[in-house]
Parts: sequence; structure tokens; C-alpha cells
Amino acid sequence: MVEEQDKLLPIANVSKIMKQILPPRAKISKEAKQTMQECATEFISFVTGEASDKCHKENRKTVNGDDICWALSTLGFDNYTEAIVRYLHKYREAERERANNQRKVTATSSNEDKAKESPSHKSREQTTSVQQIDETSSAPSELRALKKGKSSLTNPP
Repeated sequence: MVEEQDKLLPIANVSKIMKQILPPRAKISKEAKQTMQECATEFISFVTGEASDKCHKENRKTVNGDDICWALSTLGFDNYTEAIVRYLHKYREAERERANNQRKVTATSSNEDKAKESPSHKSREQTTSVQQIDETSSAPSELRALKKGKSSLTNPP
């Protein structure tokens, strides 16, 4: 049997998110953290369940970001939907760029390996292209659709 505590989001993660919004010296009671943990878990379960139902009706097994956006909108969370759609779009752009940069690095590395086999044919252009790709390949590790302390409910886009 799964304990109720195992079904909830990790309280440390919930607490960290709460602390990001509050002033640095603010204290958060254990009860407040637990309440927010239960609420956040229930909200995520509610939205995911709606998205899962949609996928089941469409004979799909995988819930994707678009399904979550659809569920938020269907459930009346339009303010959240707009922010999530923007975030999802930025995330997908960053992933595409990262994949493209990785392909360029792999192709350049392959050319360098071939050039190492015959060192007399190695050109300066190959070395320069690797340096340029390495300098531009850092995709953002975290995208935030909203600024810290802002809410899509209180500050419409």
C-alpha cells in the first residue's frame, strides 16, 4: 500500500518555490508548507487527470504539453494557460536550437576525426568552426515565463 506522503510532491521542492516569492527573512510554518504541498499536488493531479482522459479518448498513451494546456483551458484556468503556452513555445525553441547545435558539433567532430587520420589535410577552417559552435551552443537551462514574484492572475500579459 502506498502511503499518502508518497503521493505528494516533495515538501522541500514546495518550500523552495514558496521561499522564492517571499522576502528573504520571511518564515514559513510547517503547517503552511504542508497545506501548500497538498494543494499543489491536488491541482497537478486534477489537471493531469483531465489531460489523461483526453488522451484516453483519443487512444493515446502519452500526455504531452499541449494536452496540459488544453486541460488548463477546459478547466477554466485560462490565465495559467497563456503563461504555460508561452513557456512551452520557448522551451521547444530552446530544445530545437540545442539539438541543432549538437548536430553541428557532432558533424564537425566527425570531420576532425577524419582530418586526424590524415593530418596533412586538416584545415584552419575546421578548427575555427568548432570554436564558434562551442561558444554559441549554450542553450538556456531554465526558461521562466513569468518574472519572480509576478503572477499571471494579478498581472495579465
